[in-house]
Amino acid sequence: MTNQPVFVLGEELQALERAGFETEAEFQELLARHPRVLDFGSLADGRPLRLVLVAREMGVPTSTESAPAYWLDHLFVDADGVPTLVEVKRATDTRIRREVVGQMLDYAANAARYWPAALLRRSFEDTCVKDGRSLEEAYGELLGDQGDQDDRSAEEFWTTVEERLAAGQMRLLFVADQIPLELRAIVEFLNRQLRQTDVYAVELTQYRGGGDLRVLVPRVHGEVATAAKSPSGHRAAQRTTRADMDAAIASRPDPDVRRTATALLDHAAAEGRLECGTAKYRSMRVYYRASGRDVPIATLSLRDDPTKDDLSFAFGSITYHLGSERAAAFAASLPTLPGLAEKLEALPAKGYNGWPSVSLTALASEPTAVEGILSAIQQLVGDQE
Repeated sequence: MTNQPVFVLGEELQALERAGFETEAEFQELLARHPRVLDFGSLADGRPLRLVLVAREMGVPTSTESAPAYWLDHLFVDADGVPTLVEVKRATDTRIRREVVGQMLDYAANAARYWPAALLRRSFEDTCVKDGRSLEEAYGELLGDQGDQDDRSAEEFWTTVEERLAAGQMRLLFVADQIPLELRAIVEFLNRQLRQTDVYAVELTQYRGGGDLRVLVPRVHGEVATAAKSPSGHRAAQRTTRADMDAAIASRPDPDVRRTATALLDHAAAEGRLECGTAKYRSMRVYYRASGRDVPIATLSLRDDPTKDDLSFAFGSITYHLGSERAAAFAASLPTLPGLAEKLEALPAKGYNGWPSVSLTALASEPTAVEGILSAIQQLVGDQE
């Protein structure tokens, strides 16, 4: 990289010389105030990408009971609910070469486990308050016309973010004023290997001129590797209605599967509420009222391949809203089913976070399983402290 100036042509030609950032805090503040410098690419529907700040110095715990063990420089999110994790380093920091990669992967792995929707939403709204920004304006930017709707639109959005994190659907951005070749090679390698996660290195060069004039020139590394991923790695958002779910259920050849899926949705519609899923396949989230709030309990997903239809339980949100003791009791009360029992047994070591799932085929094959699950849900939401 040369130190060739850039030129601004007005009444006169003015040369702007390359200038580093004096401190990492200055660099971080610039990105928090002006995320447009990181807006490259587009959303699933073709609209330009616009990142919105969730939090600076976002705490990353390593269990549900512990305080944050790490601090991510920035967490952003886009209108599709895809989270973007950003770590900032100046070229003078030797950690920019390799150490920052392990650091970022640590953040991503633990964020996928320990950032439930409620925590993400609270962090975003706290940031808006600190920045003196109205929630109506902020949600309008994220949700568009939906921003004028009731509280459910926001709750649904943050649950989508949580689901994307759990599925590994996120962006990891390394931002520096100079990207070393070692980091660029690692980013391109990771991008080729990771199917759901996009990894980029963004070199943000600053030029200064007379007075307060500054020019920022971003250069993105990793886009070629992203473009080379198979189509399955790209996200296409859609909003699933109950009619969509009913049509998909009707197409299932097994009458027991049809009965099971319908019973789960009917119970949620009568005793709780249903929320549209946003995914490449049809899905709906089920919420139930507990401890004075609507808690996401599970997601019913109907895939292109019916053998992969499943019901997954949102233990991260259950634990966050209701506590680990009630989450543990809920796990213990769920019926023992093939494929599910092993996942539930692993939950204590994970602090009762995660999305243990059971296939609809396995669920439908046990005559009393649906009643057992609905009874466990009723016990969970009725167990008021």
